[in-house]
Amino acid sequence: MAQIQSVFERYEKKYLLDWAQYQALYPLLCNKMQPDDYGKHTICNLYYDTDQFTLIRASIEKPIYKEKLRLRSYGIPQADSTVFLELKKKFRGVVYKRRVPLTLEEAGRYLAIGQRPFPNQILSEIDWFRSRYPVAAKAFIAYDRVALFGRENPSLRVTFDTGIRWRGDSLDLNKGDWGAPILDRGTTLMEVKLPGAMPLWMCRLFDSLALYPTSFSKYGVCYQNHLQKVMTGGMICA
Repeated sequence: MAQIQSVFERYEKKYLLDWAQYQALYPLLCNKMQPDDYGKHTICNLYYDTDQFTLIRASIEKPIYKEKLRLRSYGIPQADSTVFLELKKKFRGVVYKRRVPLTLEEAGRYLAIGQRPFPNQILSEIDWFRSRYPVAAKAFIAYDRVALFGRENPSLRVTFDTGIRWRGDSLDLNKGDWGAPILDRGTTLMEVKLPGAMPLWMCRLFDSLALYPTSFSKYGVCYQNHLQKVMTGGMICA
C-alpha cells in the first residue's frame, strides 16, 4: 500500500472556467501533465465552524493568517472506510495542510467526545484548535474532481472540480453526496497546486487563453450565499 501523505506545504491558485475555456485548456495541459490514477472521482467534505461561523467570517476578510477544520472522504464512506480529518492553514499565501487518516467511526467518536484512536501529533494540534473554537459540522460540500500532475514534476498538480454542491442538514459523510449547486451549470473550478513558482510554460499557456486567478472558497461562497441566513434568523435548506 502506498504511504499516505499527511503534511502538505504549497501555493494554491484558483480559476473559474466556463465550458469553452475548460475544453481549450485541458488538452494543452496534457502535453506537460497526465491524469492521476483515480480518474473522475467524488470528494465529500464536512466543514466545521462555531455557531457564530467565526472561522469563515474571519476567512472572508482575507487576513494574513486563517485556518479551518474539515473531514474529507473520497466517495461515500462506510463506518470502516478511511476518511481524513484535515487542519488547513494559510499564512502569507502559503497553504499548510495536515491530515490524519481515520475510519469514519473513529472520526465520529473523536469529534463527538474527543476519544483518540491512537497517539498522534496532528490530533494534538487539532485538540488545541478545538480548545479555542467550539466547532461542529456546519456544511456538507461535495464535488466531482479530475486531477493532473506534472510529468517532470509530480508535485505540480492541477485539479478541476465540477458539480460543486452543498447541504446544511444530514451532516454525515455516509448520508450520500447529494446537495444543491453552488456554481452555475457548466462552471469549473480549477486549482493549481504549486510547490514553488508557476512554471514558465504554464504562465504562457494561461496568458494565451486569458485565464486569470481569482479568490474563491467553496465554503466561503456557501456561507455568503446560504449559511449567512442563520445569522439573520433564516432557515437552511439545500
